[in-house]
Amino acid sequence: MPKNLLEQLREMTVVVADTGDIQAIEKFTPRDATTNPSLITAAAQMPQYRGIVDATLKQARLDCGAAAPAAQVASLAFDRLAVAFGLKILEIIPGRVSTEVDARLSYDTQATVAKGRELIAQYEARGVSRERILIKIASTWEGIRAAEILEKEGIHCNLTLLFGLHQAIACAEAGVTLISPFVGRILDWYKKDTGRDAYPAAEDPGVVSVTQIFTYYKKFGYRTEVMGASFRNMGEITELAGCDLLTIAPSLLAELQAAAGELPRKLDPAKAATAALDKITVDEATFARMHAADRMASDKLAEGIAGFTKALETLEQLLAARLQELEG
Repeated sequence: MPKNLLEQLREMTVVVADTGDIQAIEKFTPRDATTNPSLITAAAQMPQYRGIVDATLKQARLDCGAAAPAAQVASLAFDRLAVAFGLKILEIIPGRVSTEVDARLSYDTQATVAKGRELIAQYEARGVSRERILIKIASTWEGIRAAEILEKEGIHCNLTLLFGLHQAIACAEAGVTLISPFVGRILDWYKKDTGRDAYPAAEDPGVVSVTQIFTYYKKFGYRTEVMGASFRNMGEITELAGCDLLTIAPSLLAELQAAAGELPRKLDPAKAATAALDKITVDEATFARMHAADRMASDKLAEGIAGFTKALETLEQLLAARLQELEG
């Protein structure tokens, strides 16, 4: 029986589930899983995960004390909820889960380092090795510096909200474990900026960007893994077949699983290693200059941080409301 596209993709790329929905992870059996504030907020509102939310809230109340205001308890519970989902996910998958640092810390190196250590401590207190966790940090200059510190402590990082080559190079030079360039959000920006309704998959600006980053990494021997993320359609995924990893939403995993045909490898490390490229050294001044010159990356990084911040604030409000329900 011929293999479907998802089976063929798995032969050349590590498939990661981009969801906080544990049932979807059980269905598609990925090696790794990623979450973000928006996904955790969505999952926390699903009836099947009410037990995780309630248990987290009750423990936060115990730790804060009976007199603590609901907002304080909700804030502590929010910090722990992503870890609670991560622990459940790790019971299902064989690999790693990505857990995100509070997006409101994206421009604060020391606060990001402290939060990364805190998240790892929560996992290790529950008997989970740090080798199975990726601390997810926005790809600001400050976030990349925080990741560099954490990596030296054996805390592996996934640098997210990545839109430009300057961000990717800075991450690789900092020794980051993995980056998540956002394919679909790049496409969104170009469609809005140009007024075009669509791009052929091979010309999709997000696909072009990830291909460029992958080629640069393999050309210069960086060990940082490239994980394409934020897909809008199946064509974006098939054009990146051969990328180190791809993190894919359940709806697109289902499309790939249902699709037949041949899936050729598009990204090849051996071919990339022979590309004619010049190496770029990205210090803080170069990063700032390249970021300012890249309107798309500037717009989407700021927008992404704002979006994740809004999701966090929504989740904190939901938790505070649920706490009041539990406590009558």
